[in-house]
Amino acid sequence: MPKMKSHKGIRKRMKLTRRGKVTRRRANRGHLMSGKRSKRKRQLRRKAVVDKGQVKIYTRLIGG
Repeated sequence: MPKMKSHKGIRKRMKLTRRGKVTRRRANRGHLMSGKRSKRKRQLRRKAVVDKGQVKIYTRLIGG
């Protein structure tokens, strides 16, 4: 059986931490930033952790 290849698109967007958590970028940062309040923009800068139900799927796709 051949080795499973990692999904390059997911690999560029998600990151696996040392403890096995999967982090991702937050949505709503693409454009129209002038209409958003400073607090919201600051919160959107931080990375988000992927939900428990999807961790198994993403770790398999990342190749971790």
